[in-house]
Amino acid sequence: MRVPLSSVAAIVASALAVTLLTSAARAGALAVVSTSPEPNALAAPLATPVTIQFDRPVNGATVTSASVRVFGRWSGRAEGTYALSGGDQTLTFTPASPFSAGESVTVNLSHDLRAADGSPLRAAGYAFRFWTATRAACWSFELIDSMSNHSTPPAQTRIYGAMGADLDNDGWLDITTVNEVSADLRVFMNRADGSGLFDPWLQPPAPGLDEISPNEPADFDDDGNTDVCVASGSMDTVLVFLGNGDGTFGPATMIPVGDQPLGIAVLDADGDGDIDIVNGNRGSNNLSLHVNDGAAAFAPPVFFEGGVNGEYGIAAADMDNDGIFDIVVGGNGDQTVGVVRGNGDGTFTPIGSASCGGPVWQVGTGDVNGDGWEDVHTANSFAANGGVLINQGGGALAAATTYASGGHTPATDLGDFDGDGDLDWLLSAFGGGLWRVYENDGAGAFTASQDFPAPSNPACATAMDLDNDHRLDIVLLDEIADQVILMRNTVRTGDLNCDGVVSFADVLLLIGAWGPCPAPCLPECPADLNGDCTVSFADVLVLLGGWG
Repeated sequence: MRVPLSSVAAIVASALAVTLLTSAARAGALAVVSTSPEPNALAAPLATPVTIQFDRPVNGATVTSASVRVFGRWSGRAEGTYALSGGDQTLTFTPASPFSAGESVTVNLSHDLRAADGSPLRAAGYAFRFWTATRAACWSFELIDSMSNHSTPPAQTRIYGAMGADLDNDGWLDITTVNEVSADLRVFMNRADGSGLFDPWLQPPAPGLDEISPNEPADFDDDGNTDVCVASGSMDTVLVFLGNGDGTFGPATMIPVGDQPLGIAVLDADGDGDIDIVNGNRGSNNLSLHVNDGAAAFAPPVFFEGGVNGEYGIAAADMDNDGIFDIVVGGNGDQTVGVVRGNGDGTFTPIGSASCGGPVWQVGTGDVNGDGWEDVHTANSFAANGGVLINQGGGALAAATTYASGGHTPATDLGDFDGDGDLDWLLSAFGGGLWRVYENDGAGAFTASQDFPAPSNPACATAMDLDNDHRLDIVLLDEIADQVILMRNTVRTGDLNCDGVVSFADVLLLIGAWGPCPAPCLPECPADLNGDCTVSFADVLVLLGGWG
């Protein structure tokens, strides 16, 4: 009997598929061997390529912008090119535009990525984060503007939170205020002229929100525009606003959660590459997971234990360096910080907690001592302090070292303000009427550097590069005065040692850096005063112009 050729082809194809599946099963899952920048690395160049080394050749057809996603916290979804090299075991993403100075960048690999032998990346995917460099600066901040958040006629808005993000994809960072009394979001668009100044705020989405404060940026629908999610403590909801790419947002998607949600974090919890949401419910004393279907439609909440009492501020970070993001949660009731390990399948397991020195209002993470592990920083509300909890390895936290803030403290932020490659610290003290900046010694110990007096009562702050000079500026948000205060990080030209005088000592430093600068020049080459990527006699002339 003659077998039709179509049947023979089907049999061969089936056998080949079985062979590939058997080979993949025998080989095990595709695994990440190393990355560059390394996980939690500080001070990566702004135009740095992202390189991932695998344990075997990768199937190039599975390398897409959906399976490999790169997102800058302020600059947004990174566009660029993907290339395989080294026998297809090395994947390199080259961004089309530089990242923003001093921001954290998250890389998510989904389980859709496959090896040439057919084996998939593990079901949990793989994720890591690094921070970009800032240019050297001298702790000198200049007030360049104070913008009213009011409508006309004036009516209180009560700024409760804020976000820095490039909302129109023009390479300049914009400011969004999150407002309690006016119950809306107000967006100030960057003038994009290098001045660090902003246009008056745009008409916000329709009001009707209430007591919204915590907020996180993400690209939930994978369209390249930055979106934002916020939590409403009185409405018991999480709200997602999709960005239109022009500084405006669409109407809110409202997601019912637990009682009194007062913290929010974004991460890929199940390895599919889509960004999910976790929030803390102080009243319910638990956490909620909202799984994204990839188009910004979120499943009903799945509740789980946070391991603390009174879950308040939360953050997402890889605390044990296993390539899966975990949740860090602050207990407002028991004054502890807990780590909840992500299992990569949408479930989480509490692994321990430590004392943080006060009732937590907000938490954040970053490697403050340069040992490769994410540490934790807290704002401890009515204890009038902030805490730094060092990661001892694997997510085990030491008890906090506390630092005075001057009064009720609702917000905490990290940023490399002096460009020395470590993360400094900024606390917002509502009760103290000030913002306090602490300088990091590089080993995770902090010294008070300066205070910024508030017009009334600080709500929060955000550290971001307002004018694209690669130095980290500060946006201060006053809750009661409804003011958005812009502090530009300034440097006197030629003052390379930050002693306030341009002198022969600076000439010696410049000569010590003589020659071509490492690419891409800024912020890696502070002695390049004229921006030609070479330290030469031309820079000496610039320095001499500022002598004295």
